[in-house]
Amino acid sequence: MAIVHPEGWRELAASGAAGREIETLARLADGLSDDYTVFHGVHWTRVRNGGFAIVGEIDFAIVGPTGKLLLIEQKSGFLAETPEGLVKRYAKKDKSVPQQLARSVDALSQRLRAVCGDDPVFVDALLFCPDYVVKQPGTAGLDPARIVDATNRQYLLEIIRAILPAHGERLPSRPKVERFLGDVLQLVPEVHAVVGEAHALYTRLSGGLAEWARRIECEPFRLRVIGTAGSGKTQLAMAVFRDALAAGRRPLYVCYNRPLADHIALIAPHGGEVATYHQLADRLCRASGEVPDFSRPDAFARLEAVLDAHQPADAGCFDELIVDEGQDFRSGWADNLLRWLRPGGRAWWLEDPLQNLYERPPVALPGWVTLRSDINYRSPQDILATLRPLLPQEHPVEAGSPLTGPEVEILTYASPDELVSTSVHAVTRAIGLGFKRPHIALISYRGREHSLLAPLVRLGPYSLRAPTGRYDLLGNPILTDGDILIDSVLRFKGRAAPCVILTEIDFEQLDDKAVRRLFVGATRATMKLMLVLSERASAVLRARLAAAS
Repeated sequence: MAIVHPEGWRELAASGAAGREIETLARLADGLSDDYTVFHGVHWTRVRNGGFAIVGEIDFAIVGPTGKLLLIEQKSGFLAETPEGLVKRYAKKDKSVPQQLARSVDALSQRLRAVCGDDPVFVDALLFCPDYVVKQPGTAGLDPARIVDATNRQYLLEIIRAILPAHGERLPSRPKVERFLGDVLQLVPEVHAVVGEAHALYTRLSGGLAEWARRIECEPFRLRVIGTAGSGKTQLAMAVFRDALAAGRRPLYVCYNRPLADHIALIAPHGGEVATYHQLADRLCRASGEVPDFSRPDAFARLEAVLDAHQPADAGCFDELIVDEGQDFRSGWADNLLRWLRPGGRAWWLEDPLQNLYERPPVALPGWVTLRSDINYRSPQDILATLRPLLPQEHPVEAGSPLTGPEVEILTYASPDELVSTSVHAVTRAIGLGFKRPHIALISYRGREHSLLAPLVRLGPYSLRAPTGRYDLLGNPILTDGDILIDSVLRFKGRAAPCVILTEIDFEQLDDKAVRRLFVGATRATMKLMLVLSERASAVLRARLAAAS
C-alpha cells in the first residue's frame, strides 16, 4: 500500500469532484506499493517578476521508488476539444488543460531545483479524465501517452508504474523532494466544517501563513498575526500545534468561541490541549472538586476571576501557546495565558480586527513581532467583490481563491412572517441549487437572545439543528435534532459552510458595527451566499453598493 499524505484522507466527507478525487486516491493507495509516496492536493506558488503570485493546484503528486516525480491533474466530467487543445469549461471561464499542466510542471520544477541544488530532478505530468473520451488525442495539446481517459482508465496504475518504474538509477534528490512536498508545502487541515457533520472537511491553502509565519525567527518568540477571514489563521494554528508535538514540545491552543474549540479538539493531534479561555478555568475548577454552575448569570465572570488569580505549577505549563480569535479577548487575558508558558516557550497571537464583534479594544502586546495577511483564500471572488466597497480601505481584503462562485443573492422581508417565509424560500433555493442539507448553514445576523428564528425547531418543512443555550453536566452545549444548522454570527465565527444563508439582517445605517457583522457572516460561505435583509437594511445596502459601482 502506498504512503499517502495527508493522513486521515479515508475519513473525508467529500462530494462531487472532490469525491471522485478521493476515489482515485483510494485506488492509488491500495494499488501502489509502499515504495510510492502519494501527496494529495498539493498547492504551489511562484512569484513572477513584478511581484505577481501565480497560484495553482496539483491533484496528486507521486514520488516513485527511484525518486522520479509524477504530477496528476484529474478532470472529472466533460471536457471540450478546441483548436487550442483540451478545455475545461466553468460557469464564467474556460481553462486550458495543457496550459494548466505546463504551468504546474514548470513552476514546481523551478522550486524543486532551488531546493535540490545540484541533485537531478525528474518531473513528469499526466492528465486523468475518467469520465471523458478524448476524440482527437493528437490535437489535445498534450502527449497522447500522458492522457488517461475513459477508454484506458482501468490501466491507470500500470501507466503510473511505467512512468515511475520500481527499478533503475536512484535519484539522490528523493528525500529532498518528499521533504519539500510534505514540509514546505505543508498539508494542513482547515476548519471548514459545519457543526454536526461526522467528519472534518479538508482543504489546502496555497503558501500563505501556514508556510511563511513558521519561518519567522525572534527571541523571545512572540508573534502577532493579523489576518483577514479565510487567510489561514486557524490553519497556521494547527500547523504550529503539529510542529510543537513533532519537536517534543507541549502545545496549548486557546480560542474564545466554544464551537470552534470543540471542532479543533476533534481534529487536533493527541498530546496537547485545546480549550476556550473559559474552559481553562472550568477545568481548573473541576480538578479542585468545584463544579461551575452555568445557570448563574455571572458564571463566566467567575471563571475569568479564577484565571486572574491562578499561578500554574511548572508541571501544568506548556512550551507553545497559540491564541486564536485574539480580537475577542479582554485586556489582561494575554498576561494570564502567558503565565502558562514555560521559560523559553513560544507564543502566537492570531486575530482579525474586522471580526471584532464584541467591540473590545485591541489587546496590547508590547514588543511582539507583527505579521499581516489580507488575502482571503476561502471565500469565492464574487462574495469578496460584493463586500469590498463596504470595508475599510487601509488594508483592503484581497481574493486568493480561484473560485468565482455564483452571484450573491439579496432577498428582502417586510415583517416577521415574511422573515420566516423568505428564509424558507432561501433554504429551498439552496437545496434546488444542489446543496445538501448538512452543507447549508442558516446564520442569524442578530444575537441568539434577540433572534426571532432562534426559538424555532422547524422552519417551514425543515427541521433545525440549533443551540438551546443550555449545557450538560460537563459544560457541553445542548443542541436540538435537525437537518439544517441554525446559529448566530457570534457563535458561527471561526467556522464555515458551502452555502450560507445570512438572515435577520436589520440595521438603520451601515456603520462599522453593521459592516463587521456582515463581513463575518458573509465570509463563512465557501461557495454560495444569500442575504435575507429587512426592507430598510436592503435599501441602505443597495444604495451603498450602487454608489460604489
